[in-house]
Amino acid sequence: MKARLIAVGERAPRWVAEGFGEYQKRLSHWLPLELVEVEPGLRGKGRDAARAMQDEGARVIAALPKNALVVTLDGRGKPWSSEQLAQRLEHWRAQGRDLAFLIGGPEGHAPDVLARGDESWSLGPLTLPHMLVRLVAAEQLYRAAALLANHPYHRA
Repeated sequence: MKARLIAVGERAPRWVAEGFGEYQKRLSHWLPLELVEVEPGLRGKGRDAARAMQDEGARVIAALPKNALVVTLDGRGKPWSSEQLAQRLEHWRAQGRDLAFLIGGPEGHAPDVLARGDESWSLGPLTLPHMLVRLVAAEQLYRAAALLANHPYHRA
C-alpha cells in the first residue's frame, strides 16, 4: 500500500519541506508517502474565489491515483486521536487500496472533491496554515504506522 498527499499550493517553506521529508523518509518502509503539489487557483482583485476553488479541485481530482481510498483533510471531518488514526490505517491496509490524503486551498475543498472523499479527517478545531497541515499529517501518519509496528515513537 502506498499513500499520496495531494496538497493545493506550491513551494513550501524550507522548514516545512525538511520536516515533511524527514517523516516521508521514516515512513518509507511502512507506508511510502508521495507529495503531489497542485497549482492553486488564481485569486486576487477582480477574481472569483469560487472559480479558483473549482479549478484547483479539478486538478486535485486529476491527481488521484486510480482506485485509491480518498481521505479529505477538512475541519468538518472526524477528529481522530493518534490511536484512532492507527486503527483507521489498519482498516485501510486490510482493504488493500492505495491511499490519497487531500489538503485544499485557502477556502477549503471544492464540493466535487468533498463528494469524491471516502472519509474526512479533521486535525482539530484550530485553523492551521495549509503548509503546516502537510507536516502535521505526515507526522501523524508516521505515528500511526509506528503504533501498528509497536515502535516506541508513540509514548502516550
